[in-house]
Amino acid sequence: MTNVTASPPAKPSWLGLLPRPSVVISVGAVLAAAVLGLLLIFAIGVPVSDAIGAFIDGTIGSPYAIAASLNRSIAFALVGIGFVIANRANLVNVGGEGQIAVGGIVATAVALYGHVAGLPLGLAFIIPLIAAAIAGMLWGMIAGVLKIKVGTNEVISTLLLSFIAVWLLYWCVQSPDLLRKPMTSSATLPESLEIPDPTKLPLLTGDYSFPVHIGLPITVVIAVVAAIVLTKTVFGLQLRAVGFNPVAASRAGISYARMVLASLAIAGALGGLAGGFMLLGDQYVLKDGFSSGYGFDGLVAGLLARGSVVGVVAAALLFGFLRSGGINMEMVAGVPTALVMVIQGLIVVTLAGAAFFIDGRRA
Repeated sequence: MTNVTASPPAKPSWLGLLPRPSVVISVGAVLAAAVLGLLLIFAIGVPVSDAIGAFIDGTIGSPYAIAASLNRSIAFALVGIGFVIANRANLVNVGGEGQIAVGGIVATAVALYGHVAGLPLGLAFIIPLIAAAIAGMLWGMIAGVLKIKVGTNEVISTLLLSFIAVWLLYWCVQSPDLLRKPMTSSATLPESLEIPDPTKLPLLTGDYSFPVHIGLPITVVIAVVAAIVLTKTVFGLQLRAVGFNPVAASRAGISYARMVLASLAIAGALGGLAGGFMLLGDQYVLKDGFSSGYGFDGLVAGLLARGSVVGVVAAALLFGFLRSGGINMEMVAGVPTALVMVIQGLIVVTLAGAAFFIDGRRA
């Protein structure tokens, strides 16, 4: 007789519609951090209802608020994608802040003094964007060259280069010989002239009540290309090989120096492009504090994504809306800036803890 082994009963098809446990845990971590934040707000005497209302108004309360959140998310996503690309080669790029700063400086200089405003076919804003990306690329390559030639740890070099770039930005907007607008009185602000209208990025809708610019679809395309490159191409495989074992990769004919230089250059270019989008897309004027912590938020987005480009996009959207809501809570409800930063930090810590828990369960 032939033994017949009964197959296990099929799971109900509706189980496939349920969210994965990792998603549930991550969402729960964010909600837990939000509850802790509300308790802190209550503890300092700010009405919780006012704070919640201000946060909602600042994030999704109007088309303008949504657009501002999306525009902020663009910079976070680009820096985060750059971090993931470099991290695939086991490199840690913490220089997004500096790369944004040099991108903004160069984009401003080209838009104001590069005689591009009269160019046709969108070249008036395309050329400053390319210049910003090249500036960021060169800034990232400095760290790559230092690592290859003298063995400087890229964490240290990219971080110190960020400080240099921020002070370079300060010098540019303070000096009339550089980018500071002509001083007509002692009250003239230390900032550049406003860039010409043709160099400003076109809006997707053409409506300033919803001012999302073309940086959004460009960033989506970059994210898709980055995901494909990292998972489906020889270059992505070479980055992974170098990250796992540089010695074995070298014996297989993969140049460690080339991979280090390429990955940090790409990360820098994306940071510089983020600075160009910020300047040409919504700020229009270069001023001290232009980068405003965007590089470090993008770094955290990359860290939380754990190597996933999709994760970077999700984290960037989270931080973009958090920043918009936090600004509005500060302005409308009187929540101190320090407390807003603490709440954002709580969310980061709980997400990181959730990721650690998820990895422990998988192990």
